[in-house]
Amino acid sequence: MFLEFDPNAELELEVATSYYDSINRKLSQAFLNAFEKTLNRIVQFPNAWTPMIADARHCRIDGFPYGVVYRVCGDRIQILAIMLLQRKPNYWIDGK
Repeated sequence: MFLEFDPNAELELEVATSYYDSINRKLSQAFLNAFEKTLNRIVQFPNAWTPMIADARHCRIDGFPYGVVYRVCGDRIQILAIMLLQRKPNYWIDGK
């Protein structure tokens, strides 16, 4: 499957990584590693998580208060948001 990132999701990933990097570089790397593992799970099992709004699904990033919101479109997986789970739910839906 091909991964396609929404520009806002890319920005959210950069913000989260920068936040953890400002605390500790190892923490930032641990976040990126957990994010990669989450993407791998999504690619292997794209329909494993329950659909939310607008055919989007959500998979938690282990060990961090974030989740990856994505949508399966044929042979593509669209990454819609890297959602801070403590944030207002469904904030990301307005631009989709």
